[in-house]
Amino acid sequence: MMRVLLVDDHNVVRAGLKALLESTGRVDVAGEASSGEEAVAKARMLEPDIVIMDLAMPGMDGVEATRRITGLGLKTKVLVLTIHDEDEFLVPALNAGAVSFLNKSAAHTDLMGALEAVARGHSYMPRRAAALLASRKLRSASNCGPGPEVLSARERFVVEMCANGFSAKETAREMLLSPKTVEGYLARAKTKLDLHTRHDIVRFALKTGLLRAEVEK
Repeated sequence: MMRVLLVDDHNVVRAGLKALLESTGRVDVAGEASSGEEAVAKARMLEPDIVIMDLAMPGMDGVEATRRITGLGLKTKVLVLTIHDEDEFLVPALNAGAVSFLNKSAAHTDLMGALEAVARGHSYMPRRAAALLASRKLRSASNCGPGPEVLSARERFVVEMCANGFSAKETAREMLLSPKTVEGYLARAKTKLDLHTRHDIVRFALKTGLLRAEVEK
């Protein structure tokens, strides 16, 4: 039977997860914690097999709590269970030592499978998280810099328009915004992508498919 420590600052969430897990007959909820600090203390005291870790908590957040728990030298593994999306929190959580990352919306169907994978010594990633991680590893290996996924929807649209030769004024008319606002989106996009000139933007758009996709419309 897996011994689990539940970490979440919402009592109702912990109660629901505990009921779900214990109903399987394969999980013993050995303890609960409502903060990062309490999670670290209880992980040290209880040495559970797996910590189910929320990320957004007052005081010490889940990423820092994960880092401290995995630094204790225990056999305890950390499975992150959060409402936050993968784009922002996946890599920090994995860098802190988490072995799995799951959205709370999938807990009812996927949590037991994730726990069993972790208990067998494997990691567990939903399809979107795995694809995002693979994409980032590929970019890192090829040293090709950040890709379109770092952009907001509006930043991406502005980059596409710029790559296709549209001016800020023309793009502003399309987006029902002011040219100054469009220039702001473009400046932020260039900073995120480490681009400097229109030529850089065109080359980036061609490389990532943004320009080809726009032309085909």
